[in-house]
Parts: sequence; structure tokens; C-alpha cells
Amino acid sequence: MHAEAVAVSSTPSEEFFLARQPILGRDQHLVAFELLFRAAGEHDDAQMTNGAAATAAVISHASQLGMEQVVGDQLAFVNADEDVLMSDFVRFLPPHKVILEILETVKPTEQLLARVAELKQLGFKFALDDVVDRSADVEQLVELVDVVKVDLQGIDHALLPRLAASLRRPSKKLLAEKVETVDEFNMCMDLGFDYFQGYYFARPAILSGKKISPSEMAILHLLELINSKADEQAVESAVKRDALISLNLLRLVNSRAAGTGRRIESVTEALALLGRSQLQRWLQILLYTVPGGRVELNSPLLQMATTRGKLLELITQKVRPGDATSAERAFTVGVLSLADALFAIPMDEIVTRVEVSADVRAALLERTGDFGLMLKVAEMLENAECGKLLSGLLRKLGLTAKAMREIELAAFEWVQELAYEVH
Repeated sequence: MHAEAVAVSSTPSEEFFLARQPILGRDQHLVAFELLFRAAGEHDDAQMTNGAAATAAVISHASQLGMEQVVGDQLAFVNADEDVLMSDFVRFLPPHKVILEILETVKPTEQLLARVAELKQLGFKFALDDVVDRSADVEQLVELVDVVKVDLQGIDHALLPRLAASLRRPSKKLLAEKVETVDEFNMCMDLGFDYFQGYYFARPAILSGKKISPSEMAILHLLELINSKADEQAVESAVKRDALISLNLLRLVNSRAAGTGRRIESVTEALALLGRSQLQRWLQILLYTVPGGRVELNSPLLQMATTRGKLLELITQKVRPGDATSAERAFTVGVLSLADALFAIPMDEIVTRVEVSADVRAALLERTGDFGLMLKVAEMLENAECGKLLSGLLRKLGLTAKAMREIELAAFEWVQELAYEVH
């Protein structure tokens, strides 16, 4: 991964995008995020080819954002080229939260190796990025790092077993990056990789004859009741009929993210307090619970879906102030946008079952309309596909890079609060 330069001399430090990519452990739970800083504005293309310096201004800015707000309990992998490693600004980053990712452009000079040793003394940990072979440079650096990242798209898969075996050490973790398919993930699991980065977990693997589980059916039935304007009694009895839904609903409404401010003890009270639109929101989140009904926010699919939901809701609040109905529909688009990966059934079947409004359907199936535009923005940020195209989409929405970053941070924070409170 490359974190392209945001040049202090030519671009104001506000003009950058923040992308955040999940890193999973062998149990498929989140362990870290890679943070990527991408140039924004008119000169992106020149800067995108300008090496991979996450500059002093950006690192300084990132430290001011507060790592806890950006990554929660997880670690942050931050790209570092030679300029960053040698700079004083690297000290702005908290060593206990950060793994410095040494980019493949870095040459292991005597001076640089001494600097890495010095930063290790200060408590920093290191990863070596984009390894595809055992070059002389890799040999020198691999001994100093804690994590070795192997680029799956940069190596012939037939050569991967030998490379993985040659890199493995008791004191080091192997990370497979750009893991795009479940087959690639399974291959890397078999080879003993410890960490995985890539969107294999969010790819819809459509299975013929796939059945939706009873608990998922119960939630979808409830969403149907809400969409069809069923009376309060019908909704309440449907919630109470399912013990797991009742339990998880109480957990969710008592989270700080729900903003109720007081302890809710009964389903009746929860439903009365929430109202239809909020109930719909929590049911959509409950779709992503693990078997047994636990809400696990370190599930990457749930984390991604809830982040998208909040992101789209906050964008809508910004561009359509006072339009609460649109904000709720935007949340629905974000959360349901990964339902095909969750259920392993096609999206058109899902939107038929849940009976969504025309603009939500258009966004989910075709990425069209305002909500479709917002969903594209969320997907581009996840994939760090930032630059002129993203800047152009934001201009259509009337948003700056700075405003988008503030929305992202607020969404991350909301999801972190959910994670802390629902266990």
C-alpha cells in the first residue's frame, strides 16, 4: 500500500483524504486498520506519482485527530518512507497504537537502520510493506520488523509457499495484503499467515439454494412490519416473540451510540422510546449479529456496514439539513449495501424481501441517485481510491475534503461507541 504525498509546499494540509482499511486475524476479527493519507484537490495526479511520503503536516494532523477516535481498540498501521522515518514528526504518533510500515522504496542504509533501532527503543513496532521476494534489501530489513506484509497481487501464487516459509520466524507475524477472494484467503490460512488485509470478506459469494436463517428471517419480518406501517401491537409482539432480538435490542438501545441517556429495562419501553425509524436502524444492525445473537463489532462486515450507514446518514444531514427521513434512508442504504455478502444471496432478492423505497433500491442496485453517489464515496474511501474522481463526486454533493474527513471521524467514533457498549 502506498500513502501518497500531501506536499506541504503546494497543498494546504487540510486537503487530504483519510482512508482506513481493516486488517483481520486468523479468527476473522479485526486486529488493526491501515491508515492511508491521500492527496485531494486539483493536483492529485502529480502527487499520486510523487513517491509515498506521508508528510510531516499529515502525520502531525493525524496525531491531532486522536488515534483512539480513528481506530478504537485496534492498532494503526501507518506508511512511512525514509523522510518520515528520519523526521522528528514521527514522534507525534503514539508508539503503543502505531505500527510503522516501512515502504518498499526505503533503502536499508546504515543511517536508516540505526534510526529504526532508535525508534524501536522508543517503543515503536515496524512492518515491512509489499514484500514479493527475498531481495538483499528485504534480508536486511526483515530482521528488524515485527510484521512482514506479502503482496498477493505482486507474486505468482505458485511461489508463495516458498516465500512464506523463508520469511516465517517465531517472533514475526506474516500479513497477506490485497487478499481479494475467499480462495486466496484460504490459501494464505493454509500457509500459516497470521493477518489478512483485503476485501475478500465483503465480496458477495452468491450460493444457489442458500437459505436465510430463522433469526435473520425474524428480523426481516420485523422490517417488513415497519415498512408496511403495521400497528404498534403487531411490532411489539413480533419483537417479544424472539428472545435474541429482544435481548440485543435492549443492548443496542442502551449503548451510548443510541443517545437515549438512561437505562431502558423493557422491550415495551425501548420500542416506545425509539420510534419506528430508530427501531428500523437497530434491526438493520442486528442482521449482522453472529450466530447465537451476539453483536460483535470486531466483525469486519458489521464494522464496515455500520460505518457506511453512519457515514451516509451524516453526509445526508450535511447536504439536506433538517430532512430526517432522508437521513434514515441513507443509513439504510449504507447498512444494507453489504447484505449480499452477509446472506450470500443477490442484492435484488434482498431489496425485494425488505421492500425499500425507490431511491434506496436505485442506490443499492445501480449506485444511482444521491444515495448511490454517497455510497460510491464510501466505497472509494474504503479502497483508498482517492483523487480527482472522489474530489469530483464530493463537489457534486457540495462537500470539501475537510468536511468529508470530519464526517468520517464522527462515523468512526459512533461505531466505536457501539462496540464498547453492546458487549
